[in-house]
Amino acid sequence: MSRGRKGGRDSLYYYKWLDKALLDLQAARILITWNGDVCNIAFHCQQAIEKALKGYLLFKTGRHFDGHNLTYLCRQAVACDDVFTEWLGESAALNNLYIETRYPTDLPLTIDECACRRYLSMAENMFASIRQELYHSGKPHKIGKKYKI
Repeated sequence: MSRGRKGGRDSLYYYKWLDKALLDLQAARILITWNGDVCNIAFHCQQAIEKALKGYLLFKTGRHFDGHNLTYLCRQAVACDDVFTEWLGESAALNNLYIETRYPTDLPLTIDECACRRYLSMAENMFASIRQELYHSGKPHKIGKKYKI
């Protein structure tokens, strides 16, 4: 079910989710290149995979999955294709970056540049795998009222 909000609702087109995921990856790359804030880099990595997994699930099931828990989303993807079991560990690692990177806490979140590079690598690898699965499946995707490969 899509979340309603002012100005519309979440897209039901999987490729729009992948486009947004790619923008998050690009933001993370730019930030890491220019020594940006490590919490923002980590957050964009988490967001890229959340959006890519949602796009994949939309493609495979025809329904939108709400929420931000990457482990849950990855388990739903495993139900569609066992290949996603290899990403369960990465999804758990990136899952911890959703809240902790955005809000102040009493216990500091320690992320260094090395960890950021690992998160970015995980996100890029997961995104590439998801994109390859979708665009090389040969399954038509819906564009308007027509179907096109």
